[in-house]
Amino acid sequence: MIKVDCQYKIKEDIEFILESEKINMSELSDRTKISRTTLNEIKKARKTTKEVYEKFYAYIYENRYRINSVKEELIKEKYQKVLFHGSKKGLSEISVLGARDNCDFGKGFYLGETYNQAVAFVCENRDSSIYSFNYVSGGLKIKEFDCSLEWMIAICYYRGTLGAYKDNDKVKRIVGEIENSDIVIAPIADNKMFYIMAQFTDGEINADVALHSLSASKLGMQYIFKTEKALEKLVPIEKYYLCDLEREDFRRLLNERSYEIDTKLKLAKREFKTGLYIEELFV
Repeated sequence: MIKVDCQYKIKEDIEFILESEKINMSELSDRTKISRTTLNEIKKARKTTKEVYEKFYAYIYENRYRINSVKEELIKEKYQKVLFHGSKKGLSEISVLGARDNCDFGKGFYLGETYNQAVAFVCENRDSSIYSFNYVSGGLKIKEFDCSLEWMIAICYYRGTLGAYKDNDKVKRIVGEIENSDIVIAPIADNKMFYIMAQFTDGEINADVALHSLSASKLGMQYIFKTEKALEKLVPIEKYYLCDLEREDFRRLLNERSYEIDTKLKLAKREFKTGLYIEELFV
């Protein structure tokens, strides 16, 4: 278990806005509806309330400052390797036991390559926030997947939909490699994509239809830190506030994406009719 001591960098962000907008504290107070007293307290590095965070970061977002996304670009230039984690209620510590058993690859601490990936998984939660981490992977055992049959089988196993096939030797081999790794790197599969996988395990579509539908839905890669040894390689960088406006924009994008996935599945069913079904793969 690793402690995470990250706070919103609102003091630095206020200074950035003052400089960028060429305004003073009184003008910022008028525009954000945050009192001068509260702004001065923040400048003294004192904590403030969620209401204040919301007012300030909503003002930034309304004025087209995509500060979180730009920070992502800058820290990727500064650090060699950066990952992001979306938390529904905030982090004080991280653990390999933090995830549910039925996550894509079982227990572990899950991160994504980009800020947007992390937001997509927590934008429905009003108390959510995003964290960035620097890491080094030297000396760790890493299992990597691409968008393949093995990847799909692994996720279906951990999400509990393989049924009678979960004790198959092929499945045991894949799971054994995962459980003997410090880090698993694999394509992200959200709930919409898992809906396609479930159709495969239910025998409704063949493997080719499933994989072509999934490969067209590129969400990027996820990193699952499965051991304490791996967690020790993570160094927290920053915590990012998600205002209501930003979360609402992401929800709209996710809705649009769900329509695209439905269309891809329908087209794949027309194009790939000769692939193997699940009962034909485990013979």
